Amino acid sequence: MFLFLSLPVLLCVVTPSCSETKACEDAQKTCSVVTCGIPVTNGTPGRDGRDGAKGEKGEPGQGLRGLQGPPGKMGPQGNIGNPGLPGPKGHKGDCGDSSVVEAKLANLEGQIRSLESQLDHIKKSQSFSLGKKSGKKLYVTNGEEMPFSKVKALCAELGATVATPKNAEENKAIQDMASDIAFLGITDEVTEGQFMYVTGGRIGYSNWRKDEPNNQGSGEDCVHLRRDGLWNDISCSSSFLAICEFPA
Repeated sequence: MFLFLSLPVLLCVVTPSCSETKACEDAQKTCSVVTCGIPVTNGTPGRDGRDGAKGEKGEPGQGLRGLQGPPGKMGPQGNIGNPGLPGPKGHKGDCGDSSVVEAKLANLEGQIRSLESQLDHIKKSQSFSLGKKSGKKLYVTNGEEMPFSKVKALCAELGATVATPKNAEENKAIQDMASDIAFLGITDEVTEGQFMYVTGGRIGYSNWRKDEPNNQGSGEDCVHLRRDGLWNDISCSSSFLAICEFPA
């Protein structure tokens, strides 16, 4: 309903039941517009109005508290805090089984000794030239001259023996290998005049120089190979080239 205050005439709409004519006539005397007739029904509802402003928060309810909701998403990791104070010192443990440690230590020491021996063997082998091969034998030398006892010990340390020709071909290979007079692995130290291989057994091949062996001065128990390839008995304390023999 709209009200226009600027209009001089007041409009009135009256919708009585008007069951009697006189009642309508009385109504017309007081209102310029009177409608009399059949009563009408209410119209359709109007549109919803706009939402009002949000009210203030109310007081907490007095009823039972609802169930707790599920946890929210994990937030970002925080900064690492300062280290805490050290804890109390623990009790001293029981003594371990020293026998196991000692066994392991002994094993390691044995391995170290073995490696040192192999390394020493390699170093000594490297001091020799590439050598000369003849058949199934390889002859090598380090170019040093020494007494027969040292030659024999040196070759034994390398897992070899003093060069010992057992045929003309091997004798020639040792001769070609030697740059000077060299000891052979042959002596008569056990029985005078009976020359034997240092590895055992009587010699089966020889290449003596004329009038040799003669055991001059009763002290020539070793044999050396001359530059011409011939043999001569000589003192074992003399120093000559060391040549060792390896199985090829």
